[in-house]
Amino acid sequence: MTIARKLLSAGAAASLLAAAACTTTGPSEPPPMAAPKGVEGNWIDAKGTGLSTFAGGKFTTVATDTGQKLSEGSYTMTGATSVEIHGTSLIRQTPVSFNCLMVSTSQLNCTSASGQNFVLTRRA
Repeated sequence: MTIARKLLSAGAAASLLAAAACTTTGPSEPPPMAAPKGVEGNWIDAKGTGLSTFAGGKFTTVATDTGQKLSEGSYTMTGATSVEIHGTSLIRQTPVSFNCLMVSTSQLNCTSASGQNFVLTRRA
């Protein structure tokens, strides 16, 4: 009887181990990309000459051809789709100020303090 009990216990343990081994998550797949949040991320101007990065309330703009920093500063979301940007043009050493409206998750329509309009497009 003792041998039968040991075999039965060993068989039950083996069954549990086999069942545990079968509970896998399947093939590894990359997690889905999160949807962009507000203006966070990289944006390029219509001419493709400047790449602006918005992160954590700060922004920087660099020249796409040389990587030279053109401007830097801060931004504030003033509404669900509107953003106020203030900073310094490092080339001219002058203040810059813009108001932008996020018309889609991939387009910002902006107006400078002097009234010039421009569009930024989200870069993946």
